[in-house]
Amino acid sequence: MAHWQYLLILVLCLVLTAPLEFLGPGVYRRPRLLLAAIAPALVVFVVWDLLAIAGGVWSYDPRFVLGVRLPGSMPVEEFLFFLVIPLCGLLTFGAVETLLARGRPARVRIRDREAGR
Repeated sequence: MAHWQYLLILVLCLVLTAPLEFLGPGVYRRPRLLLAAIAPALVVFVVWDLLAIAGGVWSYDPRFVLGVRLPGSMPVEEFLFFLVIPLCGLLTFGAVETLLARGRPARVRIRDREAGR
């Protein structure tokens, strides 16, 4: 069961933040913006991980990963981490931003909207 641990944590993160989609501005409904937000960090950190793995700087305990490896010997869970955690962050940020906006007076919301915030 331990080899499912990393993947289960990622799934739990998604399950716990998924309801925030209904509070926020609709992260899943704007896939191009989602891709634009996640892709830069994904590329940088995947390259960083691959270099660290190749250089022997770090490795992944086989007891806690499924054993499915991507090119460069990166566990699939590590790649998914770079997708899931930023997505959870976007969902959380969007929900908090929406809830805070609901508490502002209407004139402040209008001014913010006109300013592009």
